[in-house]
Amino acid sequence: MKFAITIILLLLCLDSYGQKMFSVQYANQADVKVFVVDYPNKADLLAYKVKYENQAGKNNGLWFFVKYPNQADKKIFFTKYANQADLLIYFVEYQNQAVWRKKEKMHLLY
Repeated sequence: MKFAITIILLLLCLDSYGQKMFSVQYANQADVKVFVVDYPNKADLLAYKVKYENQAGKNNGLWFFVKYPNQADKKIFFTKYANQADLLIYFVEYQNQAVWRKKEKMHLLY
């Protein structure tokens, strides 16, 4: 019995670190406010949009955008200005370029 509970808790913890995102319309609905910067050297996170849900990473910058908020691990709001954001991101062209540039901000997406 204890083994089964341990396995279930472990699976729940692993699932909670997924990067399934939903873009909300209003800042007060978001878990994290993000701003997309023009250059990768200004970003906290270099993110890559994956095509399939099973490719979503575990807080490593591989994002999958879901259709409904209840499917998301995190709800994000894209701000108009960098000073309104919790996190600065840059979308990269290739999956292997996704990386945290400022590790101290990783907690925002846990």
